Amino acid sequence: MTTPVDASETQSQLPQLILNSQADRRLKRGHLWIYSNEVDVKKTPLKAFNPGDQAVVCSSAGKPLAIAIINPTALICGRIVNRDIKHPLNKSLLVHRFKQALALREACFSEPYYRLIYGDSDLLPGLVVDRFGDYLVVQMASAGMDVQKDAIVEALQKVIKPAAILLRNDHSARSLEGLEEYVEAIGDVPEAVELVENGVRFLAPIAEGQKTGWFYDHRENRAMLQRLAPGKRVLDVFSYVGGWGVQAAAAGASEVMCVDVSEQALEWVGENAHLNGVDETMKGLRGKAVQVLKELIAQGEQFDIVVLDPPAFIKRKKDQKSGEAAYRHMNELAIRLLARDGILVSASCSMHLEKNTLLEIVRGAARHLDRHAQIIHQGGQGADHPIHPAIPETDYLKAVFARVYLP
Repeated sequence: MTTPVDASETQSQLPQLILNSQADRRLKRGHLWIYSNEVDVKKTPLKAFNPGDQAVVCSSAGKPLAIAIINPTALICGRIVNRDIKHPLNKSLLVHRFKQALALREACFSEPYYRLIYGDSDLLPGLVVDRFGDYLVVQMASAGMDVQKDAIVEALQKVIKPAAILLRNDHSARSLEGLEEYVEAIGDVPEAVELVENGVRFLAPIAEGQKTGWFYDHRENRAMLQRLAPGKRVLDVFSYVGGWGVQAAAAGASEVMCVDVSEQALEWVGENAHLNGVDETMKGLRGKAVQVLKELIAQGEQFDIVVLDPPAFIKRKKDQKSGEAAYRHMNELAIRLLARDGILVSASCSMHLEKNTLLEIVRGAARHLDRHAQIIHQGGQGADHPIHPAIPETDYLKAVFARVYLP
């Protein structure tokens, strides 16, 4: 049996999770994760906990450190939600956290279109909430958050007062925590909702699209593309619903070609192009990116700007070598399609790919083709994806803008 903390120290009778000697050092520096091999399982066996339970994390000497949500079957068996042990994770704490997160977003954005909650960085590990005006899309990726589903919904309704909430808990991350996948609508949720990014209107397919239906993280990088796009011929590879391509067209690009393997995605590109009155500027090409790029090269096509924003090629450490090879290959193909003094926008959402490695890939791809690359801009994620300084995994997004030319 786990040992309960004295009632005078916390409002609820939470059990203890005692750490091994020195295992608290990383937590004291600000990290939020506890690995299963850091727990003193003789004093507090993990099997005594159910997924989603809360516990007071204690040092090996028994000093209370924080409250964490527990999943005894996961490698990351504990995730800190509060360093004040008097306040466990409940509706009251969720309301407080949501208000803190909302204050940041409202300070940074003039319109209600952003990622409202970004997991660990907002001290709510395993929870993501995207806001589309009066609609919210929620994803829960930890057992602790899943247990709090009703409290999360009630707290969001209190703080945001949305017209409806869509729980998109149909993502693979839930399997790592042993959670079932499901989708649930709370209120009348449309298949697509409108958002505005950098002054451009979009319909995000929240019901059937990828993740929450939209990727807010590249907002600032797309703004940079808008500054470069006027009068240019642009190729948007892995376009999804046209986040990059439609913004380039709206900014005055002479022609934009979007490439995606999904026919549905290209239909959404068309809808978003129409929404912004740039139908005549946009063209879609359906197919696997590598094959389409090779065909365009064979046809002698040239573009002033090529945008590469692929899915994560390196999802796990074991994918490192093959993933880096895939990035190199894609960047070389893209450079071969660049016109004189063209701009390559090379992005990566692979957390395991370091920023310097992406720079080296761009440099190497250019030199392999006997060209010179000038880095004119490096971008990351926007303010609605704040980085937790103790958790490198929260700093995942990279975008390199390079002029590539023959010296």
